[in-house]
Amino acid sequence: MSDIIPVVPYEDITAAHDFLVTALQFSSAGLVEVDGTVVHGEVQLDGRRIWLHAAASGLSTPNQANAQTGGVVVLVPDVDAHFVHAKAAGATILREPTDQDYGQREYGVSDPEGHSWWIATPLTLDDSFRSE
Repeated sequence: MSDIIPVVPYEDITAAHDFLVTALQFSSAGLVEVDGTVVHGEVQLDGRRIWLHAAASGLSTPNQANAQTGGVVVLVPDVDAHFVHAKAAGATILREPTDQDYGQREYGVSDPEGHSWWIATPLTLDDSFRSE
């Protein structure tokens, strides 16, 4: 079996974990503590994982770098309902839900350390693009 696991750096892994679980509806896969410091976190959505890594060893957050270098796209069954939840949870909205020419409806949100998250629902019936 193959898998791809994004690694997203954070200064405060616990706060990032809590934001992703509360506002973006990921499920917690735990936090790892060494000598009283959280050094790793993991969240999941439909069995797909994202690792939350310490902003160290050359990894930095957008807030630290004062620049965006990418983002994460998350496919969900109902982007509009997801948006309502994220907004109610206090997420910083980058863009309201909008139909895109490339075949999905999406909105953008920024996490507390500046990472961009694009939450989307495909508008087409193309199974290769559908969240499962």
